[in-house]
Amino acid sequence: MIELHNVSKVYPPNVVGLRDVSLHVKPGEFVSIVGQSGTGKTTLAKMLFAEERPTHGRVTIGGWDITAIRDRDVPLLRRQIGVVFQDFKLLPRKTVFENVAFALEVSGAPSRRIKEVVPQVLKIVNLHEKGRRYPGQLSGGEQQRVVIARSLVHRPKILVADEPTGNLDLVNTQEIVDLLKTINQFGTTVVLVTHNRDVVNALKKRVITLSGGEVSSDEEEGRYKV
Repeated sequence: MIELHNVSKVYPPNVVGLRDVSLHVKPGEFVSIVGQSGTGKTTLAKMLFAEERPTHGRVTIGGWDITAIRDRDVPLLRRQIGVVFQDFKLLPRKTVFENVAFALEVSGAPSRRIKEVVPQVLKIVNLHEKGRRYPGQLSGGEQQRVVIARSLVHRPKILVADEPTGNLDLVNTQEIVDLLKTINQFGTTVVLVTHNRDVVNALKKRVITLSGGEVSSDEEEGRYKV
C-alpha cells in the first residue's frame, strides 16, 4: 500500500528533512509516525500525498510512483488519499454540509452524488444533525470531525492525519482518535503523525519513530519512547 525505499529529502541550502528512510505500510494498517519537532514527520506525511517529492529514493502509494508522478495526475492520486491537518481550513461562510460538499464539487461530482455522499460521511462522524451550522458555531472537536468527513468523500484507501488533535482538549482528542480507529476498522489504512505520547501509547498499534530524519525504531504495538 505504502512503500518508501531509501528516501531522502534535502531542502536548500542543505537542510536534511529525511535521510535514507525505508518502510512498508500494509493495506488496512494503523500506523503512528512519531518523533520530536524537526525530525521529518511532516515531510514524510507530505510525501504521501505528493505535496513534497523525494530528493533521492522512491515513494510508492497504492501502485503510484510518487517520484515520477505527473502534475496532472496528482489530483487523481489525492482522491485516493484523505488528508487531515491540525489547521481545520474550513470555509467560514459555508455550512458544514457545504464545506464537505465542496470537496466533491471541485472534482466535478454531479449534484446527485453530492446529495448522496455528504449525509453518509456526516453520519460517520456523528454530525448528521449539524449540517446547516457554520464552522463558528461548532466546537474545535466538531470542526475537526467536519475535516475528517471532508477527507472521506472520495472513499479513500489511505487517511493521513498530521497532528489532528494538536489544538484539542483531552475529551475531543479521544473522540477524534476513536473516530480514526473506526475508519480504520472500515478497512482504510490510517497514518497518524503526532507528538502526543498518550494517544500513541493508548492505541497499541504500530509505531514508527523518526529521529534526525531517520527511522530510529519501528515496532508492532509499540510505544512512544522519545
